[in-house]
Order: sequence, then structure tokens, then C-alpha cells
Amino acid sequence: MGGSRLSPSRRPRISVSYRLKGLKIGLLGVTMADIDIKQEEADGLIAMEKHAVDQRTWNFPGPGDKIIVLLASIDKRESFILDVSRFQIKLTKATYQNRARTAIILYRLDIDGAPHRNPDGQEVPCPHLHRYREGYGDKWALPAPIEQFPDTTDLLSTLDAFMKHCNITEPPKIEKTLFS
Repeated sequence: MGGSRLSPSRRPRISVSYRLKGLKIGLLGVTMADIDIKQEEADGLIAMEKHAVDQRTWNFPGPGDKIIVLLASIDKRESFILDVSRFQIKLTKATYQNRARTAIILYRLDIDGAPHRNPDGQEVPCPHLHRYREGYGDKWALPAPIEQFPDTTDLLSTLDAFMKHCNITEPPKIEKTLFS
């Protein structure tokens, strides 16, 4: 009866994790995708033509918003996702990402954010482009090629360039709105 109870802020934190078939499983469930595919397979996914799965018109996200667009290969055997994220405080900051199989990031373009530090310690300024690398996922980045992304302050035209870079040959229709 006289036992003391710890308040939530004073309870010890328990950190238990297991690796199971490429996923890191934490005490409360899946905590992090740790999917590693061969580079040749990733290169094949990157080169594959991608099409929007439906013909809907999307609004380019406003500050603090995000859209997730489903894509598929021509034969519909592979599924892909295009993420378009905007940030609330810094209106020129955005992230465009192309994923395969839900969790494998093939490409990610970071615009007007913090520099990125590669696993070898090299710092890469924004804008920078992440590309899948076997054993590292999206941990490596290079400066975004200026010839492909000449004006990253124009977020909509940069998105169009990113979709071309990702081989999205039938892109979704994304329109700028009053608030984007």
C-alpha cells in the first residue's frame, strides 16, 4: 500500500529493439524501416517509367501541407509514391521525394533547408539531391544539378523538373493555388 509510483516524466525509459526480416522492431512496434535492396535493383526502379495512378488534379501544398501521390510502373507491377512537402515557417523550404515499395526512398530533393552531412563527413549545401545507395539508403546527398534544377525558388517548376528526373513520364496534374 505504501509503494511509491513514478510520475510519467520520472519513469525510466525502456529501449528494446529487434531486427526481423529487414525491419527494426521496437517495444511498441515498427520504429524504423531498415530496407536495403541491391543497387542494381534500385537503379532499375529509378529508371522505370512511372505514371500517376489516377487523373485527379492536385493542389500544390500550401505552407505546412503535404500531398502524397500514388504512382505505378507501366505494367502496374511496381508501386511508387511522390511526396511533396512544404514547411510552415520558411515558405521557400520544400522536400520532394520519390519512394518505391512504400518505404524505399529512391530520390529526395531538399530545397532551402539546412546543409546535409554525408556519412563520410562531407557537408552538402541546399539544394541537395539524395539518391538511393546500397547500404546507406538515402543518407548520401550531392548538390542538386543546376542544369536540371536552375531556379529552386520556383517550387512548381522545380517539382516538374524533379518528376522528370525521377522518370515520371505521366505525371500527376498539380496546380498552384492562391495559398501555395
